[in-house]
Amino acid sequence: MSDILLKYQAVDISYAGQKVVENADFQINTGEILGIVGESGSGKSTLVKAALGILNNEGRVDRGKILFHGKDLTTMYGEPLRRIRGAEIGMVFQNPGASLSPIRKISEQFYETIREHRRLDKQSAKEEILLLFEKLQLWDGERILDSYPFELSGGMNQRVAIALTMMLQPSLILADEPTSALDVTVQSQVIKELMQIRDLFGTSILIVTHNIGVAAHMADQIVVMRQGRIVEKGRKEDIIFRPQERATRKLIDATPKIRRG
Repeated sequence: MSDILLKYQAVDISYAGQKVVENADFQINTGEILGIVGESGSGKSTLVKAALGILNNEGRVDRGKILFHGKDLTTMYGEPLRRIRGAEIGMVFQNPGASLSPIRKISEQFYETIREHRRLDKQSAKEEILLLFEKLQLWDGERILDSYPFELSGGMNQRVAIALTMMLQPSLILADEPTSALDVTVQSQVIKELMQIRDLFGTSILIVTHNIGVAAHMADQIVVMRQGRIVEKGRKEDIIFRPQERATRKLIDATPKIRRG
């Protein structure tokens, strides 16, 4: 079996004293894609934010551990956690505006990310960026780098945000509803890019989505959440074709693209 990269152990999370996630327990292995699915408000995004300590001021992990390479992220603060963010664990948000500044060129944002963790002159950095763009089939890289986010489409901005996350080649990407704000055609491009990243770099991906069809296409393992609790988890094939829980069947029935059997 692959090495365990990220493991949630009996995690409870609350907002303003109200429990929103209870007894979450699952793991993601090296090189694996894991999908967390559920309706809006089921707690799936909260799980991801807790790993990086980006819950809002009223959010807190009340119980359990979130282990990354065996180290408990819930006990890390300040510089130790900052070193893990970006360099070891990358984050892709639903809205690329959370990753990209609207008033700075794409090139400047890439250079800044690189400078935070590596000493590299601008020309060498540009060569690395353009090589990554080529691998991810982001053509016309020079134009992209010379653009502001408002000059690119929403889908292209999301693809660029994913490339920015990969600039430091983290071993794990946490993707929080990365396709939900995009139309169907662009969704497929973003999904393809994420899967290419796993294939090219061996990067593990934890993707949060309300669309079980996305998880069915991408993931090796699926976790199903409802009202803050995990109701079902296992291999993709078992979850999609042999669901045991009503909540899972409801998600599948709401996704016409998935065929049973």
